[in-house]
Amino acid sequence: MKKRKSRISRETRNNLVAYSFIAPNLIGFCIFTLGPIIFAFTLAFMAWDGNNPIQFVGFENFWALKDDTRFKAAFINTIVYAVTTVPLTLAAALGLAIILNQKVKGRDIFRTIGFFPYVASLVAVAAVWNMIFSPGAGVVNVLLTNLGVAREYLPKWAADPDWAMFTVVFFSVWKSMGYYMVIYLAGLQGIPSDLYEAGNIDGANAVQKFWYITVPQLRPTTFFVVIMLTINCFKVYDIIYMITQGGPGTSTLVLVYHIYQTAFVTGSNYGYASAISMILFLMVLLVTIVQFKGERKYANS
Repeated sequence: MKKRKSRISRETRNNLVAYSFIAPNLIGFCIFTLGPIIFAFTLAFMAWDGNNPIQFVGFENFWALKDDTRFKAAFINTIVYAVTTVPLTLAAALGLAIILNQKVKGRDIFRTIGFFPYVASLVAVAAVWNMIFSPGAGVVNVLLTNLGVAREYLPKWAADPDWAMFTVVFFSVWKSMGYYMVIYLAGLQGIPSDLYEAGNIDGANAVQKFWYITVPQLRPTTFFVVIMLTINCFKVYDIIYMITQGGPGTSTLVLVYHIYQTAFVTGSNYGYASAISMILFLMVLLVTIVQFKGERKYANS
């Protein structure tokens, strides 16, 4: 009996030691993540400006969304941004990874250059980017002028409603493709060389080996990249803030930036901002579920 009590106490002591390692992270998660999430869900059904008492309003915040033109613009812009940024970043990252996975001279230097935009300060990079794409004396427009493009046809980039979203997407692809390039490099280096040797024996050319060996073998990596890219595109804020501030007009206004303005800039309407956050959450959840089901269906086929 004494031995059993001693063994139980030892197990309890070991469990307490394990919980003590988990506790700091768990407590921080509950205070700074889980708590605010629960409060945001609750606040979506309330009216609160941060000064007056909180009032329960039911679904009024959600009903008001159908008449909010800025919300509609932000909703559409977010989808457009995600639909264009995800495949372009995917293609750019995979292309860079395939090129830099070859035995070329200076490969490590080029890998570093490709990854640098991702780790560089967004504030500094955005400032340089705005100067390069300045409508007046930007390097890009000067180059286009030297190539023969008339001044009246020069794009105004972030200052033009027709070009602003393209500018933001272009910047986003350039900024993040290095990170996903590294992920794809890891995936490429995990493909068995025997598969390519078998392809060579069967007479497969480079395109055939890419479609029938590289792409299928990279499917788990691509699935991860698509999930991460989609979530990051739906929650984009910093790039919009640094490049266009949602303008001109509402041409680049996205949901997260609209939430920020609604909560902290235009009216301190925290309940309404939380309702928009719930819509964004449901969008990300729906897209993620669809992607997981599609991946599972493909794996079972």
